[in-house]
Amino acid sequence: MGNRKIKFVNGEFYHVYNRGVDKRDIFLDKYDIDRFLQSMIEFNRVSPTGGMYIISRLKQNRGSTSTILKSKLVEDEAKLVNVIAYCLNPNHYHFILEQVTDGGISEFMKRLNGGYTYYFNEKNERSGSLFQGRFKAVHINSNEYLLYLSSYVNLNYKVHQLSGPTAKLVVSSWNEYVKDTDFEVCDKNIILSQFSNKKDYAKFAEKSLKSILERGEKDSNLNKILFDKN
Repeated sequence: MGNRKIKFVNGEFYHVYNRGVDKRDIFLDKYDIDRFLQSMIEFNRVSPTGGMYIISRLKQNRGSTSTILKSKLVEDEAKLVNVIAYCLNPNHYHFILEQVTDGGISEFMKRLNGGYTYYFNEKNERSGSLFQGRFKAVHINSNEYLLYLSSYVNLNYKVHQLSGPTAKLVVSSWNEYVKDTDFEVCDKNIILSQFSNKKDYAKFAEKSLKSILERGEKDSNLNKILFDKN
């Protein structure tokens, strides 16, 4: 597969994204979404708890979306990455990740994609790859870029303008940023500390998204990154 041109450095931020092979849907129902969110917590730990143990633990909650999102990473347990923002769409996902452990992003994504593929294939009696090759990653090289990208990822559901049943399978960290929620995955301080309150961030994000979409229409490279059009 070759080496990546991009090098992941501790303390740096990256836009990480991928989609289903042949643009297929990777989330078919709410349980799939909940399962993936729970995996984002379970697999984000330096200590090797063991993939099969985590998969077995997740299976205990099968069919019960009311309990699957209850457990959280122990606060003093070392993490691989800080999840800054995320959006899960029916056929693709976006993350903003900060690497906090050497090799953290690569290990986290290997566990997440591999574990979810195992679950999805077993559930749907299929085999083979679920995602389109290895995940894509872009270094976020400025604070301005980080702020604008957080707007894009948090409000990604508005970008694709989905409707009907499909729209219900879009979940992002937007609620974590603008509301008080029971389930939290993100380390939001790097973003929210730059605003007076959540309402100010929400106004910034809404305004930024409009600007990003306008720029994307004129810039083919930006359009490819934002919309993953290949």
